[in-house]
Amino acid sequence: MEIRTTGYGHPDAQKLAAEVQQEYVRRYGDVDVTVLHPDHFDPPAGHFVVAYLDGAPVACGGWRAKEPNDFGLVEGDAELKRMYVAPAARGRGLARAVLRHLEQSAEAAGRSRLVLESGTEQPEALALYASEGYHHISGFGVYRDAPECVCMAKWLEVQDS
Repeated sequence: MEIRTTGYGHPDAQKLAAEVQQEYVRRYGDVDVTVLHPDHFDPPAGHFVVAYLDGAPVACGGWRAKEPNDFGLVEGDAELKRMYVAPAARGRGLARAVLRHLEQSAEAAGRSRLVLESGTEQPEALALYASEGYHHISGFGVYRDAPECVCMAKWLEVQDS
């Protein structure tokens, strides 16, 4: 597997983002309406990657800096978005590898915590995040009041420059 920084606007990233939206339709009945723009993932305030197996794009994910808000976000937060592994590539540790890559890049960029919105219909994702040290927090995003919404966070070890 090769993880490449592509940006969110890259055709491979957009292909996988479209696939994850269809996954949300299957699991929740609709797409994720969270507003995302390619520039949200531009360094230094963001990072987006695509993972490749034998040259084919099979997984993706990114983070974007978030501002403190009244729903529990704090200075230094970055939000994980569009974590996805294509069905044919699942069970190989790709999601964990992408997640750890994103954590390292967020740390290197000086972010102190990663936050995410997931949901009850994604038990595999919730298990992955819990196994990597993420804990439940109060809702903070578009779906904060939805009964299926599960928000999690993990404090990072920010690297001294």
